[in-house]
Amino acid sequence: MLKSELIRRIASQNPHLYQHDIDKIVTVILDEMVEAMRRGDRVELRGFGAFSAKLRGAHQGRNPRTGVAFQVSKKAVASFKTGKEVRARLNRETVPSP
Repeated sequence: MLKSELIRRIASQNPHLYQHDIDKIVTVILDEMVEAMRRGDRVELRGFGAFSAKLRGAHQGRNPRTGVAFQVSKKAVASFKTGKEVRARLNRETVPSP
């Protein structure tokens, strides 16, 4: 699902809200989540999951096409761990209809 699709779905379920307002809300929420992770905080959405930033150290990389080695600098990467409720909903068995 793309961000624009999410905004359209929210707008269709809430016709009293303007789509550009929903876009601003979603953007602010995502920006705040990124800023929290930049500060080293963990972002937890109960029942959904938790986002955190993990640091990857510098290491030697290699171009797969040419085989030339190069240095990869250290960087932060986003990590997500699903919540119990999401895992249960994803793995729920569907009951076949008779």
